[in-house]
Amino acid sequence: MLAHLHPYFTAGLGGILIGLASWLLWWGLGRIAGVSGIASEVIASPVQADSWRWAFLAGLILGGCLLGQGLEIPTLPTRPLYLLIPAGLLVGVGTVWGSGCTSGHGVCGLGRLSARSLVAVGVFMATGMLAVTLMRGAA
Repeated sequence: MLAHLHPYFTAGLGGILIGLASWLLWWGLGRIAGVSGIASEVIASPVQADSWRWAFLAGLILGGCLLGQGLEIPTLPTRPLYLLIPAGLLVGVGTVWGSGCTSGHGVCGLGRLSARSLVAVGVFMATGMLAVTLMRGAA
């Protein structure tokens, strides 16, 4: 069913659902939907983490799996571990240095009109564009 929808429609629908979910979390629990903060709390103390954090992460995983069943998922070339491991570590370090992840700053921070989040999103976008430009040039 969803495989026949235009990709822009499904992307837009996904954006609306992400915005709605972050607003509901803010409105219902007064919490910001920064995925890195939610995940780090669960990892740091899995037994003591609030149940809503577990539900949020489960919803991310299960929702993606269920939606993926109805979409044509493109096959992507795999990357070697010597690139994936440093990339993952850099993302983690950047999340700590940036005081939050792209979802926290982009979806929630900009929605709250945070100047710090505006700067962070600008840096994320510029760095991402630079990385793509460099990687395409190297390929």
